Amino acid sequence: MIQVSDIEAAAERLAGVAHETPVVTSRTLDAAVGATVVLKPENLQRGGSFKIRGAYNKISSLSGEVRRGGVVTFSSGNHAQAVAIAAALCHTRAVIVMPDDAPPTKLAATAGYGADIVTYDRYREDRAEIAGRLERDQGLTLVPPYDDPLVMAGQGTATLELLAQAGPLDVLVVPVGGGGLIAGSATALLARSPGAIAIGVEPEAGDDTRRSLESGERVELPAVPRTIADGLQPVTPGRLTFEMNARVVDHIVVVSDEEIRDAMRFLFERMKLVVEPSGAVGVAALLVGKIDVAGRRVGVIVSGGNIGVDRFIEVLG
Repeated sequence: MIQVSDIEAAAERLAGVAHETPVVTSRTLDAAVGATVVLKPENLQRGGSFKIRGAYNKISSLSGEVRRGGVVTFSSGNHAQAVAIAAALCHTRAVIVMPDDAPPTKLAATAGYGADIVTYDRYREDRAEIAGRLERDQGLTLVPPYDDPLVMAGQGTATLELLAQAGPLDVLVVPVGGGGLIAGSATALLARSPGAIAIGVEPEAGDDTRRSLESGERVELPAVPRTIADGLQPVTPGRLTFEMNARVVDHIVVVSDEEIRDAMRFLFERMKLVVEPSGAVGVAALLVGKIDVAGRRVGVIVSGGNIGVDRFIEVLG
């Protein structure tokens, strides 16, 4: 279990490495939802998403000998790019297991940062099993995309920054994939804004965390969810993230792909932000009234913006 002190230590490691992304507001958004809303646009972060925070915190914390052996991870794109960047900054090798249908821009960016890529079929093969085999055979160290205390603590620095920039919040809205971002974010929130609540957002087709929290145990979806939010497709929450989120998350809501598209369009047209589907789910939940925020101060983590122009046009078309 992580504490706010772990997040503060991560912030010190990330100083000068991760960007301090700004806070963005919109009177149109405030009027639409009846609240004061502040966005933390991690689509403007190094590598295009919040993921550099956790990846660098993990890799930079490894001993010199372990670090020299190289690292391995599995990711549909954003964590892949983050690990590639962090490994380069820490002067070590990165091997990334990525689905063969990952967005071409994410594949190209990951390779461009110097990582070695191993592709797999996300609907037929087990990415964790492949990464585990590479870890054993090549003497690499696994950098999990979410189920790791150092990764979770690194992700929580985004909310630590948001609270320092915007002041106390009543509600924090966070996208949920494997659960690392909301675990770190909610921990930071509760330490700095006692009485506030953290609410997660998942795509309708990929509501494994919602089902798990409601049932009191980890639930596994029968298949990889098919959704435009490609970064939010785990079939079950992590073991550590589930334990954390059962303690610190108030509840989870879900949004449809069409609601995500509308939020992406709103963010682009009204706020001039290019956001990938996974990053837009929090704003989508607000715009369609899935969360009661009337009269409150609300923070939203916009988690990423790694989407190519062709895909952006295709999604919104």
